[in-house]
Amino acid sequence: MSAALPVATARQTGGWLFGQLRTRRLELAGTLLTGLIGATASVVPVTALGRLVDLVREDAAPAALIPIAVLVIVAALVGGLASGATATLVSRLGERILAALREETVGIALRLPATVLDRTGRGDLLSRVGADVAAIGTAAAEVLPTVISAILLAVLSVTAMFGLDWRLGAAGLAALPLYLAALRWYLPRSAPVYARERIAIGERSQMLMESLQGVRTVHAYRLEARHLAGIDAASARARDLSVGVFTLFTRFVGRINRAELVGLATILVAGFWFVRSGWVTVGETAAAAVLFHRLFNPVGMILFTFDEIQEAGAGLARLVGVGTLRVAAAGEVQLDKADLALDHVCFEYDARVPVLRDITLRVAPGERVALVGSTGAGKTTVASIAAGILRPPCGTASAGGVPVDELAPGVIAVISQETHVFAGPLIEDVRLARPSASVEEVREALATVGALDWALALPSGLRTPVGEGGHPLTAAQGQQLALARLVLLDPAVAILDEATAEAGSAGARALEESALAATRGRTTLLVAHRLTQAATADRIVVLEEGAVLEEGTHDELVTAGGRYAELWKAWQSRS
Repeated sequence: MSAALPVATARQTGGWLFGQLRTRRLELAGTLLTGLIGATASVVPVTALGRLVDLVREDAAPAALIPIAVLVIVAALVGGLASGATATLVSRLGERILAALREETVGIALRLPATVLDRTGRGDLLSRVGADVAAIGTAAAEVLPTVISAILLAVLSVTAMFGLDWRLGAAGLAALPLYLAALRWYLPRSAPVYARERIAIGERSQMLMESLQGVRTVHAYRLEARHLAGIDAASARARDLSVGVFTLFTRFVGRINRAELVGLATILVAGFWFVRSGWVTVGETAAAAVLFHRLFNPVGMILFTFDEIQEAGAGLARLVGVGTLRVAAAGEVQLDKADLALDHVCFEYDARVPVLRDITLRVAPGERVALVGSTGAGKTTVASIAAGILRPPCGTASAGGVPVDELAPGVIAVISQETHVFAGPLIEDVRLARPSASVEEVREALATVGALDWALALPSGLRTPVGEGGHPLTAAQGQQLALARLVLLDPAVAILDEATAEAGSAGARALEESALAATRGRTTLLVAHRLTQAATADRIVVLEEGAVLEEGTHDELVTAGGRYAELWKAWQSRS
């Protein structure tokens, strides 16, 4: 099982949340003030009811009821408007905080070293930005307004009871120890279960992703039963945890019901003696009883949403946990043209098997260097280190004498064989490299890589939706879009990691010409899957078992009769 991304502690989560609220003081104050007005308006009719009871007992004239009726009507109108406004304000505040958290999480995830995601598994990250964000979003939009209104109503109801008479308020507080005891019993038992439930959901997502991504391998080796059993076991763990939480919750509700019974009975019994003693009126006792009884509803709302609150809290801790990861800040050094250098670089993925050993390599400004070698020689690792995606434990990678992690985004651009076509208009897919680019600049970039003709031939030209749900593109066309983005970005250094390998033999030659056009005059490091592409490079570096075996031009290496000559001969015999 891969190690999961960190989960924030309660203190870290609370600190992050309070920090967000501090930056939104005015919005928070306005939201709480509106909620307070709504809660006050809902308490007013109950105290008016107590006064009405006393007026009836005193045989007051019917005209005395008019002010009370007007007060109740006005309070109902104000309360309704304030409650609606509170729900809107709370939801908006919650969604803005969630948006900030989501952007922070995705921003950190995009800057995480590839080795971290490989170790933790992408399913865990996807479950956080997917299921956890959905849980928090539901809480922010639906649960949080209800909970805040309920808490304000509960506080004002108790305050009103003390306002009627301190003895009635004290009687109402008789249920408080039972409420606290119920919470003290429930919270320590439920919080860890909710956290384990979110982890189990992440593990289930990871297993689903691994099975779907490797579906061809699963079918090839007939591993369907094993993967289905693993997914079933992960789903069963998540289900059992959910059932366990619900069992705890039902027992918690029983304890709360006992607290309500004790509180209401105490007010009624004590109120009877207080009225007999002349300390309070019948109306005041009735109002206190109704106020306490009205607490059942807000307390019940909090309880019945507690499952979602706990779930959202666990999800929030998982999202904030991603923010605890240390990621290197983006560099700021800009370069127009530069060389690319690796000096005495070594690397290992699992701290046991070395992948690279003392790699020293320099690509001069404007030079095109190809990396070749057998599978597992370390070509992609060299390219990833040169691009700053991986950080070597020894040695340095630099461009123009500046460490690659200090360079501003866009100085070095990477294109791999796993190019993604983003959903949306084709022109916006290309503009991802430079959103401010004009239509003419996009057309020129497409023309440079030989993609303009087929792009204009699409049903809506450059405005044709592509990617998921849009017009399907071939693998070669997708690679040409990536190369067009490279041209539009105009980086000082380009790194192509087998960027033509997915085109297939039919379109490989045309795609190699596109790659050559996109990188002409640009410092380029090319991981060559096809040796015909390596043959066009200014210089070729041959890797074997993580070390530089030989280097030179195509003709020099073929004449030398070494490892490259063997690879070239094998390639020609296969062509």
